[in-house]
Amino acid sequence: MTLLLFIGSLLGGMAIGMPIAFALLFSAVIMMLYLGNFDSLIIAQNLINGADNFPLMAVPFFILAGELMNAGGISQRIVNFAMSMFGHIKGGLGYVAIIGSLFFASLSGSAVADTAAIGALLIPMMIRNGYNRNRSTALIASGGIIAPVIPPSIPMILFGVTSGVSITKLFLAGIVPGLIMGLGLCVTWWLIMRNEQVTVLPRKRFKEVLIALREAIWALFLPIIIIVGLRFGVFTPTEAAVVAAFYAFFVGFVVYRQLKLPKLFEVLAASAKMTSVIMFLTAAAMVTGWLITVANLPGMVSEMLGPLIDSPLLLMTVITLLVLVIGMVMDLTPNILILTPVLMPVIIQAGIDPVYFGLIFILTLCIGLITPPVGNVLNVACSIGKIGLVDVLRGIWPFLLVYFVILFLLILFPAIVLAPLEWLS
Repeated sequence: MTLLLFIGSLLGGMAIGMPIAFALLFSAVIMMLYLGNFDSLIIAQNLINGADNFPLMAVPFFILAGELMNAGGISQRIVNFAMSMFGHIKGGLGYVAIIGSLFFASLSGSAVADTAAIGALLIPMMIRNGYNRNRSTALIASGGIIAPVIPPSIPMILFGVTSGVSITKLFLAGIVPGLIMGLGLCVTWWLIMRNEQVTVLPRKRFKEVLIALREAIWALFLPIIIIVGLRFGVFTPTEAAVVAAFYAFFVGFVVYRQLKLPKLFEVLAASAKMTSVIMFLTAAAMVTGWLITVANLPGMVSEMLGPLIDSPLLLMTVITLLVLVIGMVMDLTPNILILTPVLMPVIIQAGIDPVYFGLIFILTLCIGLITPPVGNVLNVACSIGKIGLVDVLRGIWPFLLVYFVILFLLILFPAIVLAPLEWLS
């Protein structure tokens, strides 16, 4: 009954138009009244504790780093360099989009931000050169969801804080799967482009490639600094976020000189707005998470999934399908904050590596971001590509198919994640 009450009050609040953070608080109040332990001080205390968490400091700084990179010209130079390398290949702008998505993913960690940045630069260019609008928009959206998988990743930070799993290990675990996602998109795009007639850009001279590399070299160093720093323990994920933000500011303001003071104010304001939304959502989820523990909802879920505990492969498959369905109708961040405290006890009881589960969990939710009926990243790409959701669905299915294959392989062969993680750690 408690589980049904929690789900009903949460979905009911969302159905009547409540913001998700307020729906979480509403469900918490309903559960407290049902359990007979309502206390407004407990709500206030958990709200404060939810935001008062050192690892969460990484979130505003990574958001700020992403905004600074867009405003400071770093994003444009990454695309220009990829264009000089791959623009002359048939379907080259698609490969530029994929390579750009991989680099952007290693800089900001936000699927929506990466999709918006890459899409604004490349979708109009792809359409002008004869690329199919539906497929181009679908490719940009599919590349955008690599961002939460490759470090630094804001969703991984939230999962690590909620579950108690090492954020550094989560970051390192995402490197190989993220690269596999990029490779899968490249193969799929090559298959699509074989029979397409599109304009091929002229090959850049070697000197022009070197100039593009020289202009982008500052941008390309940032992911190397973050990954090497985490790998060798130079700084924590939170400190890495500060390094990324400072580096992006220095490059945009001093090196490229494209970041001006009036634009800096806009960047800080946009970062503050996005941070406030995520932090309030996290704080509200902490209240709900406390009540989930008090009401023993993880124990109820464990009983429901009890027959699968002795079969980790089957358990992972069932949980992945469940998470995928939920991810189709709800955004990434609230799903992490709501589902993590419920599922983690089951995962630990089954003896599944929590870092491995976190990677699969986040990847599954990312696929939901480009899957109807909601598909937040898909909607962002549609607004940039100026097409409807129905139209983009005609182009998205090959990329969804390859992502499902990758997800299936990662579940079937956990060593794809765990072996590189052991070496990197």
